Amino acid sequence: MSQSLQPSAAPTETFFAGLAEFQTELAEALGAWLGDHGRAASAEASDSEELTSRLSEFVLRGGKRLRPALVHHAYAGCGGEMRSQVLPVAMSLELFHTYLLIHDDIMDRAETRRGARAVHLLFRDEHLERGWSGDAERGGEAVAILLGDLAHSYAVELFLSVDPRPDSWDEVTACFSKMCQEVVVGQYLEMTAPYRSGLSEDELLRVLRMKSGRYSVERPIQLGALLAGAGSETISKLRSFGLAVGEAFQLKDDLLGVFGDLETVGKPVGSDLVEGKFTVLIHHTLEAADDAERRAVNAVLGNSDAGAEELAAACRVIEGVGARSRVEEMVETRMEAARHFLSDVDLRPEGANFFAGLVGYLKERRH
Repeated sequence: MSQSLQPSAAPTETFFAGLAEFQTELAEALGAWLGDHGRAASAEASDSEELTSRLSEFVLRGGKRLRPALVHHAYAGCGGEMRSQVLPVAMSLELFHTYLLIHDDIMDRAETRRGARAVHLLFRDEHLERGWSGDAERGGEAVAILLGDLAHSYAVELFLSVDPRPDSWDEVTACFSKMCQEVVVGQYLEMTAPYRSGLSEDELLRVLRMKSGRYSVERPIQLGALLAGAGSETISKLRSFGLAVGEAFQLKDDLLGVFGDLETVGKPVGSDLVEGKFTVLIHHTLEAADDAERRAVNAVLGNSDAGAEELAAACRVIEGVGARSRVEEMVETRMEAARHFLSDVDLRPEGANFFAGLVGYLKERRH
């Protein structure tokens, strides 16, 4: 099992057992597929191995693999039984996620990912080690952008390789296309949110849904259900479940991005603050804060030079004005809604148990 998904007390053993089994299957399938494509590329141009091997290394570092697991378990839960039909879509989502992570790390100036150096820094270091001329920083970022593009291309190829294609294929492709478009628009909205004054909670939640909620949970579940030929009522209920879980997951992420720590979250305390992320948590903080408290928070928002004391002061404000507890309540409300929607869907045990365990995992989640 990926080490990043081992809380101190597993909320549902079935969830973690099912996830671990699927992670192993997915890693083996991705390793074999990427290996074949790397060798084919090298036969055309031997230097292409410098790119394809880096992609394989990044993908096989690990990760939660939740998105492809959701596709798989929604498919199984809705009665799907053909591995050749669902596995390519699950693999496709992992490579689509890879593309987004690589580009996201460039935009966020991230230094690490999955316990190792971010890809753009690895390419920067190679540029320096080889003594190439030009700006190594920009060169590393440019090559990392290409690597992300390659991952996206592979994701589309895998998605289109589904065989046999179900009767619902037109709906499946429409869902996949919407997911790809939504997350890019959502990324733009998140990046520009700090510059848009007066954004309401509803507007920030819309950003959250488009940036992460739909692509992380709702759309993968919808894809699996569509592949299995589920009826419109079942798909509607599963989408409601996915939306509630996706919002809860991202709101919890926002809390961990401020109040987590390097050892458990993989990012230092207050990392989202110094990155300047304008979240629902920050919205409620600034709404409730007085002038002095707002200055303390604004002093660290987007300030990469903010010190530990300044970050600690901002965290105290966020907690003191009640913003942290309010967002925690929002998470709990969405988890309750998710449980309600799930109880109203007729799924086979593999899917029902996995989704129930997912809600339990979210409640205990610390990273």
